[in-house]
Formats: sequence, C-alpha cells, structure tokens
Amino acid sequence: MEPYYAGALSILPPVIAVVLALITKEVFSSLLIGILTGTFIYTLGMGQDFLVISTVQNAFTVMVNKVDFNIVIFCSLLGSLVYVIAMAGGSRAYGDWATRKIKGRKSALLSTSILGAFIFIDDYFNCLTVGTVMRPISDKYRISRAKLAYIIDSTAAPVCIIAPISSWAAAVGSNLKSTGAFESEMQAFISTIPWNFYALLCISMVILVALGNFDFGQMRRAELDAIKNGSSGVSSKEHENIDVVTDKGGVLDMVVPIVALIIFAIMSLLYVGGYWGTDPAYHNIGAAFGNTSAGPALVLASFGALIVAFIMFVGRRLLTLKQFMNGVLKGVQAMIPANLILVMAWTISGVCRDLLQTPLFISGIVENDTGVLGNFLPAIIFVIAGFLSFSTGTAWGTFGILIPIVVVVAQAIDPSGALITITLSATLAGSVFGDHCSPISDTTILSSAGSGCVHIEHVATQLPFALIVASSAFCGYVVAGFTGNLFLSLGTGFVVMLAVLSYLHMRNLKLETYEQHEAAQAAK
Repeated sequence: MEPYYAGALSILPPVIAVVLALITKEVFSSLLIGILTGTFIYTLGMGQDFLVISTVQNAFTVMVNKVDFNIVIFCSLLGSLVYVIAMAGGSRAYGDWATRKIKGRKSALLSTSILGAFIFIDDYFNCLTVGTVMRPISDKYRISRAKLAYIIDSTAAPVCIIAPISSWAAAVGSNLKSTGAFESEMQAFISTIPWNFYALLCISMVILVALGNFDFGQMRRAELDAIKNGSSGVSSKEHENIDVVTDKGGVLDMVVPIVALIIFAIMSLLYVGGYWGTDPAYHNIGAAFGNTSAGPALVLASFGALIVAFIMFVGRRLLTLKQFMNGVLKGVQAMIPANLILVMAWTISGVCRDLLQTPLFISGIVENDTGVLGNFLPAIIFVIAGFLSFSTGTAWGTFGILIPIVVVVAQAIDPSGALITITLSATLAGSVFGDHCSPISDTTILSSAGSGCVHIEHVATQLPFALIVASSAFCGYVVAGFTGNLFLSLGTGFVVMLAVLSYLHMRNLKLETYEQHEAAQAAK
C-alpha cells in the first residue's frame, strides 16, 4: 500500500484508542476504532472510492501484513505450557514450596524484581516467563495482579536496554552502525548505559515500591482490594478453574520445564543468529545475538519446553495423552485475548507508521528545530522519543527512526561530539518510556497476559509510576544538557523521584489514618 503523509493527523488514531480505552475500560473496541480512524484518514487522503468499504478493507490489509505469527505461536505455546504444568500439580507444589522460602509480600515483590532483572535476554520472554513463575507466589501473599504486571513490565524493556547481551542491544547496535559515526557500535551502546536515566530510575522505582508503601491512585485501590479479597485478573478465573489431575506433582514439575524454556531460549537465539551456521562472522556470541530474531527463536524454545513437559508428565503418568493434549488446547484458548490485543496493536502501529507516516512527521519536527534546541537537546529528544514510542507502541521502531537524525542534530549543535552520547541515551530512554506505558506496546500487552491482569487496568495503574520516572529523567536530561556531569544529572533525577515518592508516602499515611478514624466512628 502506498503511504500517505497525514502530518499531525497521523497521531490521532493512537490518541483516540488510548483515550477511549481509559474511559470505557474496554480495549478491543477502543483499538478497533483507532484502527478504523487511521484507515479512514488514509482512504480519504488517497481519494479512494467506496469510502466505508475501502476503510475497512485497508484496516484488514494492514492487519494481515503486520501480524507476527511467531509471537502469536510463542504466546499460545507458553499458555499451553503453563496450563499443563498446573494440571500436573506443578504450579501448586511450587507455590507451596516458594511460600515457605519467600516470607512476606516484600520478599515476594523483590524476588519478582530480581528474576525480571535476571532474564535480560529478551523482553517478550521476560514478560511471560516471570509472570508464569511468580504468579502463584504473588497470589499466596495477596499481591494484586496490577502490581505484579507493573513489576514485570518495569524489569523487561528497562533492563534489556541496559544489558549489553540482549536482543535490544543488538537492535540498537544495528541502528548505530547505519549512521557510520561510530568505530565500535557495542562500545557506543555501552557508553549510553549510565546516561539512560529512565531505565536506571525505573529499576530504582521498582525497588522502592517493593520495599515501601508508595502505592497511590488506582494501584493503591488494587492492592487494598487484593489484600481484602485476594488477587484477581483477566486470566485468573481460567487458571483457578484448571482441574488439577493429580496431587503427585512436585516442585520439579514446575521448575524443570521453565529452566528448559530458559536454556532453549538462549540456545535458539544463538541458533537463529547463526552461531552454529556456515558463516564464520557469526561464530561468536555477540555477533550471533546481533543477527538473531526473537520471534522464531522463542517459538523453538517454547515448543522444546512443551516437549520436556510432555515427557515428564505423560512419561510418568501424571497425565494421560488425552489430558495433556486437552490442556494444550485450553492453554491456547486462555491466550486468545492477549493474542487479539497484540494483533490489533500491531495493526494500529502499522497504520500510523506505514500508512500515515507518523515517524516522518516526528522527524520533521526534530530536524526543523535544530537551531533552537541547544542545551535542551537531550531533554527534548527524550520527550519526542517517548511520544513517538507511545503513539506507535514500539521502542525499536522509534530509535530506528530517531538515531540517524539525532546523531546529525547533535553533531551540528556540538561538533566536538560530547553531546552525542547523552542525546543517544535520551533517545533510547524516551523510546523505552513510551514502549513501557503505551497500551498498544507488545511488552505492555504481554506483561498483562503474563501476570493475568486486565490489560487496561495494568495500563491505568502503571502509567502514573511511569510518568513520575519520566518526569524525573527529564529533569536529569535538562541538567545533563547544561553540565555534562553524569553524577549531578542522574542524582537530580533520583532526588526528584524520591521527593515525589516521599510526598505520596506521607499522603498515604494521612489517608490511612483518616480511613481508620472513619472506620472507628462507623463502628461506634
């Protein structure tokens, strides 16, 4: 399909989808209306006949072209793996064991954070694996699914973007290489890590939230409801209604398939990247990760883990062949809502990027403002990258678009090159920020699915935390643009974040005192 430059109208579809989703709490219809709005603008702009029919036809054409069936299959297979593990009693045994080892809500939240940071290879894999492992524990300690989804999401992309060996590092490196401005793309990427304020502050925020009473707004209400009534979420009913076939399942029936999944994922990423291929250029780990594709690799990994589960469960007669296959099908069914949201998110992203040329509109803003950015360049680039990533739901696409532009702009403002590293870091940080909190982002959707949280609830409860971190990072980049001092800039961001959290903590204490007083008065 031929693209059409829609200018400022190109950002209208995601804005409509996000606003409708937050108002109606219904994500499917909101995304569909956003998609149709985008294809209507395209159809009208291109002057196509049969306006209504062409609008719908264009929407489904983009959908067919943009669906990543590898990720759909991966999600479905992982849903099957989770289901059969639960049927065999592995999830219940693991939950009982873990609650004896992990004492209290804080320990459970910190354990989730540590596991999320440990699985840094790929964000898709991180979201679903951490959710699968930690959901039984969080349920035992009445941690809300919204809080679990927030921690999973906040230790996915923000961790991957500062991990030198990850699919994200490889993607950034390929974009840096295309600029021709760096002798070593990996060295350039590593130099951005300490300046990636959003990622570093986001991880700090997770630790503070896990250790302290910093919940507020809808997250606080979700936590209070979970403490009172137990955890609940979009997939909780499906998983709670799983018929546990046997009580003979043990902890290893949970641990072994998940460990197999992790091992297979690493090996598959290397295999798809050509580590064992015929081209010697990819016969080292760094090059293989740089050449890999996460989708096909994760399909291989999840299928391999499912085979391990089959051998363990059917081979030991914990499940019959029929029971195992029924569990596989029911696991796929449980992932249908997440897969549908993914398909529609890819579609609205494709409409904005490929049909309406949103990236061209954003890049035009950056290039036209070269002369007035000055020392505010890192902060402004952070905002622009965040807005573009939020609108399109993709961090990779955002830094792929902005990195070549940002390098030229930074060199024009500061020929010495001192500003390039800070500005590149702001580009990556802003891209992660938008991806982290966008309702149409893959990782946001998969975090909801992995934790069993209602998708729009995850978006609404996470967004205020993400905005606090982003505002703090913005302050850090303002200081960085003027001083170039890392410790002063990062310290400024951290102090701002801590000040806001301290205020919210004090407000929570006052609110709790008031609620206790009201309850006491009501009791009289």
